[in-house]
Amino acid sequence: MTFIVPLNAGSDRPVPFIDLVPQFQSMSAEVMAVVERVFAEQKFIGGDEVVGLEEEIAAYCDSRFAVGCNSGTDALIIALQALDIGEGDEVITTPFSFFATASSICRAGATPVFVDIDPVTFNMDVEAVEDAITPHTKAIMPVHLFGQCCDMEPLWRLSQKYQLHIVEDACQAIGAEYQGRRAGVLGTVGCFSFFPTKNLGGAGDGGMMTTDDPELVPKLRRLRVHGDIGQYEHLDLGMNSRLDSLQAAVLRVKLKQLDNWTTARQANAQRYGTQFQQAGILDAITLPKIAHERRHVFNQYCIRVEDGRRDHVMQQLKAAKIGCAVYYPKPLHLQTCFKHLGYSQGQFPQAEAASRDILALPSYPELPIADQDRVIDTMVKICRELRQPARRAA
Repeated sequence: MTFIVPLNAGSDRPVPFIDLVPQFQSMSAEVMAVVERVFAEQKFIGGDEVVGLEEEIAAYCDSRFAVGCNSGTDALIIALQALDIGEGDEVITTPFSFFATASSICRAGATPVFVDIDPVTFNMDVEAVEDAITPHTKAIMPVHLFGQCCDMEPLWRLSQKYQLHIVEDACQAIGAEYQGRRAGVLGTVGCFSFFPTKNLGGAGDGGMMTTDDPELVPKLRRLRVHGDIGQYEHLDLGMNSRLDSLQAAVLRVKLKQLDNWTTARQANAQRYGTQFQQAGILDAITLPKIAHERRHVFNQYCIRVEDGRRDHVMQQLKAAKIGCAVYYPKPLHLQTCFKHLGYSQGQFPQAEAASRDILALPSYPELPIADQDRVIDTMVKICRELRQPARRAA
């Protein structure tokens, strides 16, 4: 039987999963000033704004270099191409991530090889990686999912042992840290996304690659402009993936507030955890865990609702006009377009279980406390309701 939690009369207004308007309102004058400057100068491609953002992102991530591009997806593709990874090569990665993680490997001409995930952090199970290495393996692509870094030290040791590159998919993890070091400098190349809903989001698409390797930088820069070194001389088959000056200008304004927003996300996560624990509902949900020596930046706040109850809880939240989302409902190894890779249901049980259980709650930095209280109160009611059939049966 399905139980629907009744809405409280009167004061209930929708709680959005994410609302970008308050953030813009808090800095609209400064944002619009730089937008008007870019339009006044009519310099829309490259230039001082892009160079400035690259320098500031490099400093923020503690990397020697940063190279802008058009999206996080392109960042992953360009990074692989710059490392000469292509046809006949394999890249080990996770099946529990956004589609671009695996599609970028295919777009580069290589083959994704999946390993299962750690059920606690949702990141790649690093203990499974060595068994997946073959003579064709050229790189490992860990994903710092939901804003928490993968366990990188074992991967670094494997990369040294087998002479492999590490391409970090840090698209959800700008500012995240592992053993005191920032995401983006934990491998050969770090890749970031500035999609509007990211922790640092632009006014459209945008991406960035970070590296400490000075020999790699010229190729990263060439590949984002069709492999051109100037005067229509092309050394590589690159792509059109330039970062717009307009996006760079907006991101430079927003970067100054990133740590404040991260602190707010962390506070939201802390409050959820404290309130859910005090309400005694941890038998119904599993909270996200922060691993040892990590700085979690909570691009998403994801709980687990097990035993096939996730969709019911999501239905209840929606009935209460509370936004929520599933990241991700189908693991990559079961996606239709990857059928040719030969994976099957049950091959990666932890990733498949996470896809059935995962549920993201509102956690954006400007989330009003009253709205978070509504989420908490409603979740508590739903979880207590879930126990009732069991009590009656007893």
